[in-house]
Amino acid sequence: MICSFFLWILCKFWRDRWLTAGLSLQVFAPYIHLSSITVMVILSWPVAFYLIHLEEEARVRRYKMAHNDRERTKRCNIITKLRALQVAIGLPFFFILLCLYVVPLGIHSPCIQEEGKLGPKPDFFGHRGAPMLGPENTMMAFEKAVEQGAYGLESDVHLSYDLVPFLMHDSDLRRTTNIREVMPNASFTHSSLFTWSFLSTLNAGKWFVQSRFKPFYKMKRLSKADREKAENQTIPRLTDLLELAQKEQKFVIFDLNGPTRKHPLRNTYVRHVVSVILASKIEQHLIFWLSSFDRQYVRNAAPGFQQVGRLFSIERLTKENISIINVDYKRLFYSGLRDYKAANITINLYIVNEPWLYSLAWCSRIHSVTTDNIQILRQINHPYFFMTPGYYMFMWLFMDSVSAVLIVTIFYFHWWRERKKEMFDNASIYTDPKSISLQKREQGSQGSSNVSTKAPFRVMESPWTLAALYPTLTKNTKKHPGTRHFLVVPKKKASEPEQAKKTIKPLMPQKDAVRQLASTEKSFEPTWDATRKATFQTALPSPKMNKPTISSLEILESETEPENTSSSEPSQESSLMFSTTSSIFSSGLLSKKN
Repeated sequence: MICSFFLWILCKFWRDRWLTAGLSLQVFAPYIHLSSITVMVILSWPVAFYLIHLEEEARVRRYKMAHNDRERTKRCNIITKLRALQVAIGLPFFFILLCLYVVPLGIHSPCIQEEGKLGPKPDFFGHRGAPMLGPENTMMAFEKAVEQGAYGLESDVHLSYDLVPFLMHDSDLRRTTNIREVMPNASFTHSSLFTWSFLSTLNAGKWFVQSRFKPFYKMKRLSKADREKAENQTIPRLTDLLELAQKEQKFVIFDLNGPTRKHPLRNTYVRHVVSVILASKIEQHLIFWLSSFDRQYVRNAAPGFQQVGRLFSIERLTKENISIINVDYKRLFYSGLRDYKAANITINLYIVNEPWLYSLAWCSRIHSVTTDNIQILRQINHPYFFMTPGYYMFMWLFMDSVSAVLIVTIFYFHWWRERKKEMFDNASIYTDPKSISLQKREQGSQGSSNVSTKAPFRVMESPWTLAALYPTLTKNTKKHPGTRHFLVVPKKKASEPEQAKKTIKPLMPQKDAVRQLASTEKSFEPTWDATRKATFQTALPSPKMNKPTISSLEILESETEPENTSSSEPSQESSLMFSTTSSIFSSGLLSKKN
């Protein structure tokens, strides 16, 4: 409801702007079409990226669904959503693109025509003179319009209380005169209730020079001489304008505003104005008579006046013998311009200030326009946005072909990049079996228990050693003097691989030593540390030998480290080391017994 209300307000108060926007499409439609195709080519890059990405995602999920029946329903829903996203993104894109490819078939622009069919340049009527170059409805503004080559002069006429026709657009004097300074209490009084003796004393140019804001947005700064001249302008009479028009042979068209009810010429003001015009001795064909009030009298009193109508029907114009109309451009273009052109009606449009709008009027074979911007429009020697049908056809087919090739290339590029990325990922997975086996082993160990997959170092020792009381020895540890001697696995020869240097070979026990190793492993339980220390100190003597004593200390690295040792190592070396340890152990017991 609220949206509808605001939409109604926009349509009500911006009606003219909407009409102008719609009318501009007749000029800009070919260029908007070509520009839109360029925009669609640019948009095809992200659209192609998302469509290809969604397609690959759906394909992967569909492949996984075939190997996992439990999540089949869930994955089907996800694939359906992915397809819906593809349709939501791709369908509007391709629909708009297709419309742009065929839209020229429905475009009708007056600016697309053969060069030889272009009509003559429309003439200019200076709207209230040249209001961007001087104060409106002053003699300075009309003189500036004549200097700019105006075809005619347009104005507004009021009748003073003492029967003098003067030039003024507004019904009061506040905007264009200094009435607020001279007579503030009468600033809202209708201008037709003042006498000419008072009206002629008012200044009609200071507002134009001293205003905070420019009367027109594109208005240029006045020269010093023009500023001084504008500040001294007064309200002119109709006879002053007629004198200038007769001198310069310019046409005159004006809106005749009726006086208020208290005015003495409330019902006969038309006849009075006609008499004033005829008294000025101006050629009658220079007068474009616009007022429809008491038109028959005007025809009889001044048959040379050119009768101008509004946006009447063609039947009424034919009945009243009117061949010229003065209309708002927005209403004309939406009310059947072709019908008036077919009836050979001369058309004057108001108010045309923009170059594109003047170009549209030119291409539409309009005869004349009323404008405030005469100094700019007069410089246009050819209509803007004009092109021949052959040139537009060439541009249409060229842009469609190039854009189609580019869009297909962009889609193929994204597809190729996605496939290449997938192939690279698959290759990296299949070419690294060691990482796969490691990941599987870690996952299995994590699944079996909550203990960390990285096992701590395990120390296995014989009953006579005191390794538990000392920190773990590094590989560069040398043999210590004294009764306790430790033996570190000797370094490999230089000819052996680098990885083997960091490997400590496990000792392979014999059958008769299984029981001893089993008892040794139990000694690692934390609750036995204190007991084990006391037992070892009292039970084991310090063996005295001529040769270094070989300890059975062994440090096993965690399973997560790289396995550099191989099960194919010669068992003789392990057996030799373990038998040596057993013999030493036996000799120790015999000496103890003795």
